[in-house]
Formats: sequence, structure tokens, C-alpha cells
Amino acid sequence: MDLREKAVAGLLGVAVGDALGVPFEFRSQAEMTADPARDMRGYGTHHQPAGTWSDDSSLTFCLAESLVRGYDLADMAHKFVQWKTSAYWTAHDNVFDIGMTTRRTIALLEDILERGDLEDLELLRYGAPESDNGNGSLMRILPLLFHIRGLDIREKFEITWRVSALTHGHIRAAMSCLIYLRLAEYVLQGLNKEESYLRMRQDVMALWKAMEFDAGEQKHFERMIQQDIREAPKNTIHGSGYVIASLEASLWCFLKTNDFETAVLTAVNFGQDTDTTAAITGGLAGLYYGSAGIPAYWLAVLARMEDIRALGEALGGVYAGVR
Repeated sequence: MDLREKAVAGLLGVAVGDALGVPFEFRSQAEMTADPARDMRGYGTHHQPAGTWSDDSSLTFCLAESLVRGYDLADMAHKFVQWKTSAYWTAHDNVFDIGMTTRRTIALLEDILERGDLEDLELLRYGAPESDNGNGSLMRILPLLFHIRGLDIREKFEITWRVSALTHGHIRAAMSCLIYLRLAEYVLQGLNKEESYLRMRQDVMALWKAMEFDAGEQKHFERMIQQDIREAPKNTIHGSGYVIASLEASLWCFLKTNDFETAVLTAVNFGQDTDTTAAITGGLAGLYYGSAGIPAYWLAVLARMEDIRALGEALGGVYAGVR
């Protein structure tokens, strides 16, 4: 397993999925059915040129770049603030899409950094309201895979919750990130999709038992963990900004398709939060199919493709041989 190539493929997968979805964001599923995404388009919702990715990729790249320097919540927070205030790691030096919770919580990060009370970053996961369950941490969490791989699953979850809480502190958002990363870790190891999904579900149910995870919270994950999301009818899958809906849709698209292109286009065509659903799906599909599985004509128009590739190589290089 070449971690450099895997990291590159994962980051490119996020960015390509994101860029495919940007022109269609906020369209309904009915509108997507009438005029489906079939290729990389420009303009549309945000009036951006083809190959432009949004906040999903920007925050993913900020996290990846921070992890290249080591695990440091303050550095992650600083990069997120840089993105919001200075258009850091954007496609064209322009922040054109930001979720309400992300906007609010990054302003809080800015305040914490200015005050120098860095221990407050560790406390963000406590007392988070249920409204902090958008998909804004799930969309950017993939790079953390390389830091937590090989750790005990309880330790994985604690680290994941801290990183999720920089923008989305509720335990449901954090558990969604853990489920995604655990599946991605098995994919990274070279297991097929079916075996990866089965083992992830077994691991998560064991974790829930060990940590006495609230039964009411477990119900939100029922279709993915206690049941098999592949059996869910397509008309019950949604591309909304709710973290559970995003996770269900990304797993369904990844598991029910047989190539990168079909996986991400299926995600976009659910409508609504098209860029994020496709970015989350694209991260898994990129890891699974590799860079060679991403259509070359999409990579050719992807903004800052070589910068993304260099970042992936750096991320994979740092963690090569670790654990």
C-alpha cells in the first residue's frame, strides 16, 4: 500500500466530487431528475468556472496541511480561520460557499485564538446543541484517517470528536465522522467494499456497547449500522445537509456503484447539498479506485490539481510507516 498515492487519490476524489456538485447546489431531486449531472459543468448555482471546488475541499485541504505538521487543534483552527478570512486554500481566492454552523463556529475559533485560551478548543465537544448536526465536519474529515489509522477504536473516536468539534461538536456528527473514517480505513487496507462495510459495522456496534452509547442516538444510525444501507430504496436516500442524510447517501452511492464516475454522479443527482454529498462520496471512491479511476478529463479541468496532488503526497509521506 502506497500511502502517498492513497492520500492523493482521496483528496482528488473529494475535490472532483465537490466540483461536480457546485453548479447544481440547492437544486431539488426532481430538478436533477429532469436535468441530471452527466459531466463537469461550469457556472450554475455559484457562477463558478468548471472544476471549481468549494468549502468542502478547502477545509479538507486545511486539515490535511495541518496534519502534515502534526496533530495540533490550534493549528487546525488557525487554518480554518485563514480560509474564512483570507480565502486560504480556495480554488480561485474566493470564499463563495459557507454553511451557517461553520460560519458561526469559525468565528468562535477566531475568538479563542485571539484570546489564547487554547484549552477551550478541547471543550468544544461538550454541550454542543443538537442543531450542530450539519455535514460540515464530515465533509472535511478524510485526512484524519492517516493520523488515527491503527489506533484503538475508542481512541479513534475521541480524536475524531475533537477534530469534528472545531465546527460541529455534537456527538452525532462526531460518530458520523468515525463511521466514515472506519470504513475508509478498511478501504485503505485494500479490503473490498462489502468486507469493509461489514467490518466497520461490527466495530461500531462493539464501540457502542463498550462506551454505552445512548440508545436514542443509536437509532439515527440504524439504517447504516444495525441494518444494511444497501437495502434502502433509492427514493429514501436524500442529499440534504443533515449529517445522517449525507452519510447515508455517501455510503449508498459508494456501495451501490462500481466505478468512481457513477458513484459521484449518483451523489450529485440526489440534489440539494450536491457538492457535499459528492465530496464525501468522492473521498471514499477515490481511496477505493485510486487516481487512475478518476476520469482524466475531470482532473484536467480541476482547479489547483497539482497543488492538491502535492498536498496528498506530503500527507501520505508523513504517515508512511507510522503504525
